[in-house]
Amino acid sequence: MSMDNAASAPAGDLSAYLQATEFLDSDHPEVRALAARAAEGGGSQTEQAVRLYYLVRDGFLYDPYQVDISRPGLKASTVIARGRGYCVTKAVLLAAAARAMGVPARIGFGDVKNHIATERLKKMMGTDIFYYHGYTELFLDGRWVKATPAFNLELCTKFRVLPLEFDGKSDSLFHPFDADNRRHMEYVLDRGPRADLPYDEIHEAMLRLYPGLNWQDGGAPGGDFAAEAAAENNPNA
Repeated sequence: MSMDNAASAPAGDLSAYLQATEFLDSDHPEVRALAARAAEGGGSQTEQAVRLYYLVRDGFLYDPYQVDISRPGLKASTVIARGRGYCVTKAVLLAAAARAMGVPARIGFGDVKNHIATERLKKMMGTDIFYYHGYTELFLDGRWVKATPAFNLELCTKFRVLPLEFDGKSDSLFHPFDADNRRHMEYVLDRGPRADLPYDEIHEAMLRLYPGLNWQDGGAPGGDFAAEAAAENNPNA
């Protein structure tokens, strides 16, 4: 299924996508500071949003071994405090910081068939489907554009995955193939965008769909995901 279709229909009232919420806490001082960093170079709103995308993509590590599905654990400000997150929380952070700079933003969800993951992660998940994969939609130049800040550049290099670039004009979505032409990501279900993270829905889904992660004991155990990626994909490095 294709999700590469930036929306160009009339936006209507955008006020809901500019407000601070429980999870997209765009009024938090650290979230506002991140937005201010992206705005430092000046330029158009789109140019500032592009800088923000890269600050979130590369400034916060993708780490599925530190997933916290508590309410505080899914807030944008928590990603900043921890310096890491996973696809959902990094998308939340990008949306929250975009709102802090005056860019209407929302968080979207889709189910993704993941053809590349570490053996440990696949065993823990019990499936190759990433349910409720998170991405961000930003309203730029009169249209909604998708942005996916999940995988930081260093991790992409270790996984031999092509990094996702963002120009503020075209949808930034996972590549179907990696740098070695292996199947990478396949979108199988678009769950659509939301004004805020639907906590009860996601919390229930994570408990039901990933029972092997032992959420009652704090979720996925710690580990070095980037080191596993490097060992499995670049064994001679």
